[in-house]
Amino acid sequence: MGKKIGLFAVTSWGVGIILGAGIYVLIGEAAGIAGNSVWLSFGIGAMVASLTGLSYAELSSIFPRDAAEYVYVKIACGCEILSFMVGWLTILTGIVSASTVALGFAGYLQGLFGFPRVFAALILIVLLSYINFLGIKESTRMNILFTLVEVAGLALLVAIGLGSLGHANLLEAPNGYSGILSAAALIFFAYLGFEDIVNIAEETEKPEKTIPKALILSVLITTSLYVLVASVSVNLVDWQTLGASNAPLAFAASQVLGENAFSVMSIIALFATSNTVLIMLVVGSRMIYGMAKEGAFPRVLSRVDPRKETPRPAILATMLASMIFLLMGDLELVAALTSFGAFITFAFVNISLIYIRYRRADLERPFRAPLNIGKFPITGLLGLLSCLFLVSQFNTTVILSGSIFLFAGVVLYKLSKIVRSRRKG
Repeated sequence: MGKKIGLFAVTSWGVGIILGAGIYVLIGEAAGIAGNSVWLSFGIGAMVASLTGLSYAELSSIFPRDAAEYVYVKIACGCEILSFMVGWLTILTGIVSASTVALGFAGYLQGLFGFPRVFAALILIVLLSYINFLGIKESTRMNILFTLVEVAGLALLVAIGLGSLGHANLLEAPNGYSGILSAAALIFFAYLGFEDIVNIAEETEKPEKTIPKALILSVLITTSLYVLVASVSVNLVDWQTLGASNAPLAFAASQVLGENAFSVMSIIALFATSNTVLIMLVVGSRMIYGMAKEGAFPRVLSRVDPRKETPRPAILATMLASMIFLLMGDLELVAALTSFGAFITFAFVNISLIYIRYRRADLERPFRAPLNIGKFPITGLLGLLSCLFLVSQFNTTVILSGSIFLFAGVVLYKLSKIVRSRRKG
């Protein structure tokens, strides 16, 4: 596949997916848990994202390839089933999230125009999959446009809410530190996406330098917006009311702009949710394509369309799987499951960085994570510990459901291994 996009476009991918459905929906759920201190939860999420982002940045500068997480773990640990499980988790959580966010898009569309929800979500996935097939340039243009709309919507809320700062005690936490940490584990879903840009490395100009810069920039930009939005939101509306709202940002904006704010913010949310779905479909298909190239999936999924230079079979597989998962509808549960899967994946990425520092010290590193003791990366260790700690903040339902996802991956790995051995025989 051709290398066609630069730093601005790749950063836009990162900002676009991070600023997706999470902030428009989950800020209400998080405020109900953390109270006025919800901005601290976003800060903790940013810290975890930054620590792991530095590990991604270094590894992506060494191995600028699709199916990034799968490649990192495979090279670091040399364990095929472990690398397959990490790749499986990355694909599954992305596809489930794409399906759920598509339903979120359809919910907004239904509220505005009355379209049937599931039908609208199906049409969205098909249309965005077609744009994915047309090429990375076409997907990038759409992403940049929609990202600008998303940023404008959040900037509007910040602008109208700045005058209200000081009305609420931003350190009030009804559930104490445990509430702040539980909210951080939930809203980490709102940060997911920074890691996905490593899976478009093969379509990026100078990926060994561009990807690390884009990772860092996208986290910095979105963290600034998130903390500001969270701060003004609890000043415009008390945290209890915000936590009970189905459209928290629209409700907060309506306190200043009136009822028309619901329509304005709902339209902006259509751009945000569709942009998230587009990027998840793109990176999901690239993950499947990359793993197929590595031999983890059937080789047919690694084929590239000669005219569009996009992985057509992988795009089709991602589209069909996303359509199947449309039957899931609980955004809070799926967000938690997605964050659970991401924390497990991120833990292995941080472990991979530590292993590769010692096992492959000879490799050239265009980017090197800061804060090291000799070869040992302190940021990698802190990233690992923070991910494991936040996993412990989930309830039993989320942990059990996540474990089922992992078990399904083991079954899939065993089946694929049987098929491959029979073909060789």
